Amino acid sequence: MLYELSQFFDINLFSYITVRSGIGFLIALALTLFLYPKYIAWAISKNANQPLSKYVPSHNDKRHTPTMGGAVFLLSIVVAVLLSADLSNIYILTGLFVIIGFGLIGFQDDLGKVVSGDNLGGLTPRAKLILQVVVSLITIGLLFYAEFPTDIYLPFLKTPLFDMGYGAVAFWLVLFLATSNAVNLTDGLDGLATVPSVIALSTLGLILYVTGHAILSSYLLMPNIKGVGEVTIIAASFAGGLLGFLWYNCHPAEIFMGDTGSLSIGGILAYLAILGKSEVLMLLIGLIFVIETLSVILQVASFKLRGERIFLMAPIHHHFELKKWAENKIIVRFWMISLVANILAIITLKFR
Repeated sequence: MLYELSQFFDINLFSYITVRSGIGFLIALALTLFLYPKYIAWAISKNANQPLSKYVPSHNDKRHTPTMGGAVFLLSIVVAVLLSADLSNIYILTGLFVIIGFGLIGFQDDLGKVVSGDNLGGLTPRAKLILQVVVSLITIGLLFYAEFPTDIYLPFLKTPLFDMGYGAVAFWLVLFLATSNAVNLTDGLDGLATVPSVIALSTLGLILYVTGHAILSSYLLMPNIKGVGEVTIIAASFAGGLLGFLWYNCHPAEIFMGDTGSLSIGGILAYLAILGKSEVLMLLIGLIFVIETLSVILQVASFKLRGERIFLMAPIHHHFELKKWAENKIIVRFWMISLVANILAIITLKFR
């Protein structure tokens, strides 16, 4: 809306992506801070509590914490983007589809768990995976419709490694599935997934802005893709929404995001990485999510091949819980690792 107003009334201020990104951030932040007390009170009255797995370390004090909080910050983010972004931009519209599509998958899963009162009462793993594949393939189809380039870039290289062509379909599909499920695995302690997500969104937002800017992309020897800079507004709005959520999710949490939030976060991170030609760099940008996922893969592989476990429990944050680390210590140390990894990722942009 602000972009349309800037064109209609010739208001130059609202034509700047940086200004509208800041406005989107503030709108999403303000809406989440305003809506969460009302949602938390409603959820408590309806006993919409988070069903806990019997296999995780004892979290009895969290048993009555309401869930599906992701629906609130996703709503706030969508409103912020609708008000701040250029809605004629295909990448903005596709980004909104990713946010809503993955969010609805998570919402259906969360709703099943809450209604049944069982952590296993939501979507089956097969059904969830199929729905994720469908949303991912539609998104990829929209990118091909927009004639988005399919080159793959590696950190430190000035030119693309090669053009993936239709091979990008498989590569991007794996990225969507891996990232959405990695964030979902990480979301196990109060604020653990939230801050690394905000940091990753900030890094990807910066990369998108540079990628969409002819002068900056030329200076940093990065690809220049017309139109993707506008998506910085989605990254900023998402960061604002998550910070508003963190106000109520920091330890001890008053609300959980549930799969509604975690799947959508992972989906949008993958989408932003694709637009910023940072698919490989995502290993560093999302390092915490990579570590959490690898811990599960290694644990399962080790148990099946050797009959022994590497960790006391996976994902790895539960391993540290069983080693009697304080929850806050685990959370803050993981945040620190994420911050350092993203600083390194930003530094690589200059070494091309």
